[in-house]
Amino acid sequence: MKKIILTGDRPTGRLHVGHYVGSLRRRVELQNSGEYDEIHIMIADAQALTDNADNPEKVRQNISEVALDYLSCGIDPEKTNLLVQSYIAELTELTFYYSNLVTVSRLQRNPTVKSEIQMRGFHSSIPVGFFTYPISQAADITAFKATTVPVGEDQLPMLEQAREIVRSFNSTYDEVLVEPKALLPENQVCSRLPGIDGKAKMSKSLGNCIYLSDDPEDIRKKVMSMFTDPNHIRVEDPGSLEGNTVFTYLDAFCKDELFAEHLPEYQNLQEMKDHYTRGGLGDVKVKKFLYQVLMEELSPIQARRKELEKDVPAVMEILRKGSIAAREIAANTLSEVKEAMKINYWSE
Repeated sequence: MKKIILTGDRPTGRLHVGHYVGSLRRRVELQNSGEYDEIHIMIADAQALTDNADNPEKVRQNISEVALDYLSCGIDPEKTNLLVQSYIAELTELTFYYSNLVTVSRLQRNPTVKSEIQMRGFHSSIPVGFFTYPISQAADITAFKATTVPVGEDQLPMLEQAREIVRSFNSTYDEVLVEPKALLPENQVCSRLPGIDGKAKMSKSLGNCIYLSDDPEDIRKKVMSMFTDPNHIRVEDPGSLEGNTVFTYLDAFCKDELFAEHLPEYQNLQEMKDHYTRGGLGDVKVKKFLYQVLMEELSPIQARRKELEKDVPAVMEILRKGSIAAREIAANTLSEVKEAMKINYWSE
């Protein structure tokens, strides 16, 4: 059996450093590992419309923004297929068939759906499309017969629901669909980077993000405003690492070799942490170092993005070609599904 990855993002805005450490950096590693026969990365615009139906222009504008972020981070269209969800009409048909295999009560029990509904304040006014997006995700995954889906722990209930749909379909009709497995982050620090204000989630709506495409001065200002230990008032005060956003970011980005160039009085991050916790190291100094660390990682990405921005039509052409290739794969799966369901009335 082929080893196939499917992953992606909703195009509701530019991607931020939370996306980078949580998924983008790992995707590039997986792409270059040579372990997988196919890798598909989906820009899930149809899913984004489930809670942005009144603002389609927002979704449309961010298609190219997300693609630029992908390519600038190192996603290679020669190795990874980039596609736009709404172009693949077969996904909608698969979603319709799978909806007969899932009960309303099962969707209501999905912890991810429940938390997303609460976060968006939908309550009883939840759009049907948003409510049923676990079924849509199952269609996305199974259309490409993905064996592996990189997810954070908060997305495991979504993947489990997709696995249930696969088992239900295969037992009801025929062994057509592939049951996917989760690929969790190796570094738990990277699974969910907090916002610069210390809130648990980095969110565009909360305005607490550092975007990959932010200019250096904006990044500097955001780093210098970061939440630290509120009890670390004077430099000589002992500081706490728990819940300290600056050190969480250093855990995600810092490499020991960066100290020699930017802060030679320490050999590694642990030495800096020890000094901070016993007192004598100020937050400003730590933040200035974090800024240097971030720019070491982000500067090459931003340079590549500026080059790509010179020819956005070429970027959109990559998406068009990837979507055409993806549609062929999805059409083959849909044909097998309809044959298993005995609704392929006029097929040869």
